Amino acid sequence: MRAFPPLSSSVARRTRRLWRQYGVFWLGAIAVGLVAVLYARLIDFGYSEFRAMQHRHIWLPLFVTPAVAALSVWLTRTFFRGAEGSGIPQVIATLHAKPGEYGARLLSFRILFGKILVSFLAILGGFTIGREGPTVQVGAALMFNLRRFYPRSNAQIERQLVLAGASAGLSAAFNTPLAGIVFAIEELTRSFEARASGVLITAIIIAGVIALGLNGNYTYFGTIEIGTHFPDLLAVAIVLTAIVTGIAGGFFCWLLLNTARWIPAPLRKLHSERPVAFAALCGLAIALVGLISGGVTFGSGYAEARGLLDGREQLSVFYPFLKMISMVGSYLPGIPGGIFAPSLSIGAGFGNLLHMVFGSMQLQMLIALAMVGYLAAVTQAPITSFVIVMEMINGHALVISLMATALIASRVSRLFAPPLYEALSQRYMAPLPQPAPAPVPEVPEALIDDEPQADEANAADEANAPPR
Repeated sequence: MRAFPPLSSSVARRTRRLWRQYGVFWLGAIAVGLVAVLYARLIDFGYSEFRAMQHRHIWLPLFVTPAVAALSVWLTRTFFRGAEGSGIPQVIATLHAKPGEYGARLLSFRILFGKILVSFLAILGGFTIGREGPTVQVGAALMFNLRRFYPRSNAQIERQLVLAGASAGLSAAFNTPLAGIVFAIEELTRSFEARASGVLITAIIIAGVIALGLNGNYTYFGTIEIGTHFPDLLAVAIVLTAIVTGIAGGFFCWLLLNTARWIPAPLRKLHSERPVAFAALCGLAIALVGLISGGVTFGSGYAEARGLLDGREQLSVFYPFLKMISMVGSYLPGIPGGIFAPSLSIGAGFGNLLHMVFGSMQLQMLIALAMVGYLAAVTQAPITSFVIVMEMINGHALVISLMATALIASRVSRLFAPPLYEALSQRYMAPLPQPAPAPVPEVPEALIDDEPQADEANAADEANAPPR
C-alpha cells in the first residue's frame, strides 16, 4: 500500500516554494516603495531648509555650499566608495558583469545608507542634484540584499532582483510605472527576458501602489492642457527644439566624459591629489552661480520647471545655461546625486527660451518638448525619456510629438558623446582586485648551496633505481 507524505509537510514545502518564487520579490517591492517615498520627503525637507536659510541670509551659501561639498566628498571617498554620482551606472555595471561580486561592492547596505545620507547633505548645501537616480540604486540595493533568503542564490536570481529593484525605484520616484518597465528594457539591460517580465511588472506595481498610498494619485509635474488643434509650426518647432536640446545635452555629456580635455591642468591636479579641496572649489562656483541667478539654480530645479508649466514662474533666458554650469559643478566632485530632475528643469528652461521664437505656440507645449528633448539627449534613451515625460505631465495628446523630439535629440547628442550611463558604467566594470599571492618563505643560503649537490644525488639514485 502506497504511503502518502503528511499533509503538513506538503503544505510547508508549497509555502516555502511560493515564498521563494513570489514572496521575496513582493517584500522587496514593498520596501522599495516605502524607502522611495521616505527618501523623497527627506530630500524635499532638506531643500526647503536650505531655501529658508538662503532667503534669510542671501550670502550664506558662499560658506555653506563649499563646506557641505568638502564634507560630502570626504564622506564618500572615506566610507562610501561606489555611492558617487547618480547610481544608475553602478546598477548597469552590476547587471552586465557578475551580479554577486559587483553587487556586494556597489549595492551593499553600506552604500545604500551612504547614498541617502550624503545626497541629503548635498541638497542641504543647495547642490543641483536629483533624487531619482539615487532611488534607482537604493531600490536595486534593497532587492539585491534579499538574495540571502534564497538557499541557493545564483546569478539569474541576483540579476532579476537588481533589475526589479532598480525599475521599481524609478517608478516609485516619478510615479511612472510604465516608464519603469521601459527603463529596464532600454537603459538597464537592452533586452527583456520573458521569464523576468512577470517579476519585474509585479515589483513595479507593488512599489507604485505603496507610493500612491502614501502620496496619493498625482502626476509629477501636474497635468498640462493641450487643445485638439495643433499649431501649424509644430513640425518646425519639434525639429528645432530637438536640435537645440540635442546639442545642449550632448555637450553636457561631452563635458562629463572628457574632463581631461577642458579642465585646466592645475585643477585636474587638485582633483586627483586633493579631492576635498576641489569639491569645496566646485561648491563655491555653485554658490556664485546661485547668487547670480537669484537662487533659482540651487536644488534639483523641480520647483522652477513646475512653475513654468503652471504659468507661475518667470525665468531668465540665461536660466538653462546657468543651471547647466551648476549641474556640471555638482557632478564633477563625485557627490551622490542624480541628473534626471535637473535635466528636466534645464529642458524646461530651453522651452521657455524657444518661446521667443515660437511666440504663437503654447508655452506648456514647448516646455514639454524641450524637457523630453534634453532628457533624451543626456540619457540617449529616447523611449524611456518620452514615456517618463508623458506620464509626468499626463500628456497623451503629445505622444507623437514627444516621440519625434526624443528620437531626434538623442541622435544629435550621439554626435558629441556616447551614452552617458553606459560610458560611466565602464569605470565600475574594471577587473576586481585579486587577493595577494601567499608569501614565499625565504630559503637559507646553506640550503641553496646544497641544492646542486642534492639534485646530483637524486639524479644518481634515479639512474640506479630499478625500472617501474
